[in-house]
Amino acid sequence: MTATEIQKRNAKAKSLRVLQADDGSFYVESEKGKILYNVVLDDEETSCTCGDFAKNSKKDPNFRCKHMLSVMNAIPKREVENAMFCEKHIPKLDDRFMINIKQKDFVLYAGVLDLATQKGLLKLQVELLQYPTKENGNEAICRAVAESKTGEVFSDVGDANPQNCTEKIVKHLIRMASTRAKGRALRDMCNIGIACIEELADFDDVIGSSGAPKKTTRKKAAGNTTQKATQAKTDAKKKPPAKNKPELKAKAKQPKQPANLETNANPDDQNKSTQPNMSEAQKRAIYNLSRRRGISVEELEQMALDAYKCDLENLNSKDASTFIRNLQQAA
Repeated sequence: MTATEIQKRNAKAKSLRVLQADDGSFYVESEKGKILYNVVLDDEETSCTCGDFAKNSKKDPNFRCKHMLSVMNAIPKREVENAMFCEKHIPKLDDRFMINIKQKDFVLYAGVLDLATQKGLLKLQVELLQYPTKENGNEAICRAVAESKTGEVFSDVGDANPQNCTEKIVKHLIRMASTRAKGRALRDMCNIGIACIEELADFDDVIGSSGAPKKTTRKKAAGNTTQKATQAKTDAKKKPPAKNKPELKAKAKQPKQPANLETNANPDDQNKSTQPNMSEAQKRAIYNLSRRRGISVEELEQMALDAYKCDLENLNSKDASTFIRNLQQAA
């Protein structure tokens, strides 16, 4: 047997269940658990009742089938009295690769790769569909294809651009697009509905970046109001009485004007009015994501209208960025 053949059979042997009878003989379940094969491993005889051993042992006296390898793995140094009874391995996502942020679960790419390997990942390939340039908004798009040992094929795409990546990742757009594409393909293979943490543009997508700044703004405003009030009292004490000045009396009779005409304005409206329109890159990203999610143009328009009270074409850059993140997080 070649090293490659032994490696393949050993990989299959790890998932088989080993049983030991009272007389010390060993039995190994088939992959589907419907048949038991008798395995003999001693100084006088080394054999298995499976067809694979009967066929290949005639050509190679040192041949070892997967059932024999599973027993050999269960017996350290062939010490039968120390045999370990192995339960059939069940693929499971390791909790070490799970992240919970604000009551939302995410998985690391390393986690889905580990689970896919347990489930028999045979091949994982990536193809660069679009190289990032100034003309396409510096957007990289990759397609990943995952193939299992049973012949199943899973494919998906991933994109990366300056709008959906952090500042540190912007220099590595192709690698991020590749990781996102592979993560999505492997999630389909493993039937995982939660998103990979690498698919997020930033942790602020989950945590929210509006809470802390608002509190800071309120504190600053309160501090400024107190400071202004204290300064006004100090100035009033320093100023002489203005009873004998007719021009001040005339001013006093005039109706008071609002100190700030914009105080009643909605801050959100002011912020929206100052935001630039969404870029062409953002628009392409929205349409690309909608196609991958199977969302029609009409549904996309309605989503924008419901969420932002305006047509899709009239979204500003901030709302467009939020819209892209929401589409990315959709399983």
